[in-house]
Amino acid sequence: MNITANRVDDANLIIGGTITQESINPEIDKLAKQASKELNIDGFRKGKAPVSVVKKLHADKLKEDAKSGLINNLIDNGLKEANIAPSDILGEPRFSKYDEKDGNIDVEVEISVRPNVDVDGYEDIIPTYEKPEVTEAEIQERLAKLANEQAPFEAIAKPRKVENGDMTVIDFEGFLNDEPFDGGKGEKMNLKIGSGQFIPGFESQLIGMEYGEEKTIDITFPAEYQSKDLAGQKTKFVVKLHEIQSQKEGTVDDELAKKVLQDEENGTLELLKEKVTAQIETGKISKLYNEDLKPKLIEALVSKIDFALPKNIVEQEIDARVNAKAKDMSEEEINALKEDTSKVEELRDAVKDEAKDSVKATFIVDTLAKIKNITVDDKEVSQALYYEAMIQGQNPQDLVKYYEDNNLLPAVKMGMIEDKLFGNLLGIEG
Repeated sequence: MNITANRVDDANLIIGGTITQESINPEIDKLAKQASKELNIDGFRKGKAPVSVVKKLHADKLKEDAKSGLINNLIDNGLKEANIAPSDILGEPRFSKYDEKDGNIDVEVEISVRPNVDVDGYEDIIPTYEKPEVTEAEIQERLAKLANEQAPFEAIAKPRKVENGDMTVIDFEGFLNDEPFDGGKGEKMNLKIGSGQFIPGFESQLIGMEYGEEKTIDITFPAEYQSKDLAGQKTKFVVKLHEIQSQKEGTVDDELAKKVLQDEENGTLELLKEKVTAQIETGKISKLYNEDLKPKLIEALVSKIDFALPKNIVEQEIDARVNAKAKDMSEEEINALKEDTSKVEELRDAVKDEAKDSVKATFIVDTLAKIKNITVDDKEVSQALYYEAMIQGQNPQDLVKYYEDNNLLPAVKMGMIEDKLFGNLLGIEG
């Protein structure tokens, strides 16, 4: 079998050759002989069926398996000829030619390999920036907010109707099909109107209620509500208003510091100011990084560093972007794509440059992370997901399982490595 291995560029090659009928037949015989020792065939003891019978009963499968095996051998030999280690192959090989004629098969297979990424001079393109300053006014504003959050609520001196932002004290009971449901009852519960603490639509319907008033409100539970019995269901709630409370103006002092800094042995106002200053500064740096420095750094690296891209990885990224766009399309738009393949190619062309830049950035980040010895272990990924779950009010185990089931953990890890790397390059801690 004549095999060719032609380099297209540093990241792609084409392995070609002709698989002849003369090479297929012996392979079929070999596979049939192996199968005859393993198959159970009626009329014969296991492993005693004649090869001729096996070939007759499984002719098509044996032929396809023989061709597949010879193609794999062709690829293996082509890689050896090109001096490429199997570990350097990226993605699955793709046929660019498969012509079967007169029992022979002319084959060309596109192989993508890990490119050589030369990042020399990357230090010169790292953007510079000035560290954000924290003003005294910002510190005082944050301290005042903390003080007001810690301040107690008291019943208003003069009864009035409920307004948005009020803290109310209520009784409530929920009914589904005129029957009370589990977890739908509460007495003397504190609910701040506009906080989003209760089911959407609940709080807004309490606006305008008066002291002692009892009111029935209609609520439809969200379709994604955690209780399947209530998800998407129309319900009624009977609500009684007992009291409206207002929050006293908070005081910024050492007592506030002790409440906020419960984990500190000596919580003082001075220490609280230091903590608040650091928080504000971290927030400003994070905003600067995400909105300005990170996009500039990625753009600079992609523009400055050039190398051949693995074709099949680029195609995968294009596929992913097209599929993402398709999810937001109407049924009519999807049907139009199915009816006119040229529109699909137009869509692929529209996202091609973005896809190439994304793939390029991934290889650059991977190379620089190795140079800078930047790593993220599985424990760090789990901690990040658990934190995300807490912020979103989700069950951490459910979120981790979702990422596992959808094979999203590698992307999460890559994103964390990217941020850790860029923070290192930019001199941003944490």
